[in-house]
Amino acid sequence: MFRKLLSFEEAKSRINEACPLKSLGAEELPLLEAVGRILAQDVASPIDVPSFNRSTVDGYAVIAEGSFGAGEDNPVVFKLVGKVDVGAPSNLAVEEGAAAEIVTGAPLPANADAVVMLEYTREKQGMLFIYRPVSIGENVMLRASDVAKDETVLKRGATLHSSQLGLMAALGFSTVKVFKTVRVAIISTGAEIVEPGRPLPAGKIYDINTYTLASAIAEIGGQPVIFGIVEDDDDKLLRSTLERAIADAHIVVTSGSVSVGPKDVVPQILNKLGNPGIIIHGVAVKPGKPVAVAMVRGKLVFSLPGNPTSSLVIFHLFVRPILLKMMGKQEYQSPVLRAVTSKRLISARGRRTFVPVAVDEERNGQLIASPILPGQSGAITTLSKADGYVEVRETQQFIEKGKEVEVFLFRNLREANVIS
Repeated sequence: MFRKLLSFEEAKSRINEACPLKSLGAEELPLLEAVGRILAQDVASPIDVPSFNRSTVDGYAVIAEGSFGAGEDNPVVFKLVGKVDVGAPSNLAVEEGAAAEIVTGAPLPANADAVVMLEYTREKQGMLFIYRPVSIGENVMLRASDVAKDETVLKRGATLHSSQLGLMAALGFSTVKVFKTVRVAIISTGAEIVEPGRPLPAGKIYDINTYTLASAIAEIGGQPVIFGIVEDDDDKLLRSTLERAIADAHIVVTSGSVSVGPKDVVPQILNKLGNPGIIIHGVAVKPGKPVAVAMVRGKLVFSLPGNPTSSLVIFHLFVRPILLKMMGKQEYQSPVLRAVTSKRLISARGRRTFVPVAVDEERNGQLIASPILPGQSGAITTLSKADGYVEVRETQQFIEKGKEVEVFLFRNLREANVIS
């Protein structure tokens, strides 16, 4: 048995004390290489957007006051003085009683303050008949009405996706300063583990954790570095693999060989690689009680249970926040939504319990959190069915059916089409 199980809060505190992590610093990248990366500084616009008054419709640019009183049976007649095309500066100016043909996106000619839509006009022999009045500013986007020069448009810590990168392109940026991504070494241990794609001998299982952990790291912008499968009865190979991983990556994540059995050797080896070695071994949580954390040569090593569901839950509880902090993310809690429990959620006595749940949306829009295979967190299907987890504190015996709870998500459910 473990000498002493730390509480969830004690474990978090001990990690932070051992390694008060800072970001890895920043680098400048071309926009198209920055997808999913985290912005390292506020972005202020160097220009007004738009940089000129522009038409939002096809029609005719006029001084609005001259159209007042126009109607179906009483058109107002303007003199046509030219045409303004998109993408080119205009030298035209309109005076009272004059109009200029204009297309969507083209700059307004001087003096014009409105655009009459094409369908409310008729052109005849160089004259324009307007059958509907316009007000000042109608069908016009004014200079700087979208973004003003020197306005802060993106905040440090924002994750850069298509819309943010499109905005930066619209402002004339070709590069962006982002936080460096964290390299995370992944090692799966166990004599029973086989790489997917190979024949599966009797008594063996395919390696799940490498793929779930690597995917979870990539989803938040980290760089997973796969060190493969190492059998837990080969101490020499396991030690050399850990040494290479520690030298190569910013953080190391292992799975398996971490409990108290004769083959659970990872904590023993980590203790021999450098001081202080193991700083946590055993946390009062379910699932994931055997989790171990070491500090070796100034780097954190997280040793997660081999159980796939336990491994993923512990990753979200302990590893994910650290990775996000290292990459400069200001908010590093898992996304959360509120739902109602479909069944009673039972806690493990004396341990913080994290119950895997699936989230479904009823016709009335109510979100329902349903526990998956209670008491069987080792089942592989739990991993594929779970959308997240519900936390049951040590002081609670259970959470009753029908109670509203917070669900900490593994992924964005709208992107996964789980909720509308």
